[in-house]
Amino acid sequence: MENSKVRLYRDVAQLTGIQPARNYQNLEALEEAVRYIKGELEQLDCEVQEQPFKVDGRTYKNVVALFKGSSSTERIVVGAHYDVCGDQPGADDNASGVAGLLETARLLHEHKPLLQHDVELVAYCLEEPPYFASEDMGSAVHARKLHEHKVKVRAMICYEMIGYFSDEPDSQKFPDPELARHYPHTGNFIVVVGKTGQEAYTQQVRDLMRQHTDIDVQSVNLPAGFGLVGLSDHRNYWTYGINAIMINDSSFLRNPHYHQTSDTIDTLDFDRMAAVVQGVYGALIRL
Repeated sequence: MENSKVRLYRDVAQLTGIQPARNYQNLEALEEAVRYIKGELEQLDCEVQEQPFKVDGRTYKNVVALFKGSSSTERIVVGAHYDVCGDQPGADDNASGVAGLLETARLLHEHKPLLQHDVELVAYCLEEPPYFASEDMGSAVHARKLHEHKVKVRAMICYEMIGYFSDEPDSQKFPDPELARHYPHTGNFIVVVGKTGQEAYTQQVRDLMRQHTDIDVQSVNLPAGFGLVGLSDHRNYWTYGINAIMINDSSFLRNPHYHQTSDTIDTLDFDRMAAVVQGVYGALIRL
């Protein structure tokens, strides 16, 4: 039986192998990504559907999978974006996140935990420029639809770049000296990122992850206006007062291949990726 590391590698290989690059201009490439993601989810014990939406005359799609819990009054959302910025393979940003999303779904299917709440997993389109921070982001569409249908969302977890790690001294950079005083300077940890006011939830996810993985799990809370804290799809759930956090390897503060053609599969650490997903899965089923 395949393990998480093997499956994560296969997912990233599949997504980064799509040509041309899966950016907003290449609709056929995005559709190929949708087919792969949907096909993987349809093998599992969940309800799968596409969520199409139109932007600038073009149709884009989120892919949504729902695992039913014992109580359907609340939902936990787990998401990751499958589009890339420009003409690059996007292994870490964000094939790694989508692979993490798919592997979380497989673990839910395999272990069949008693879920107290519905778990909705979403692969988003249009996270990257030119639509980032706009109402056209796939995650903005998804969050808005949940709000319109009065779905009570208990929490949201965003997989955003979970594959790049380094054991080199001083491989971890920081946006300011104050943060540098509180965190490791070797880039071999994962971060739970939340905004100010979400400290309890951010630390809860961090502590639950630590119980279920051997990778070092850190957490940080920063003001929503501090650029780095809202650099992914979780930002769109804040609009509706939802506790939403990002699981992140710190992006360009560590990974020199961010938004470059060198963001390739061979730069990723799949053992640590598997450890991250195991931690998130352990936290998810206990939130």
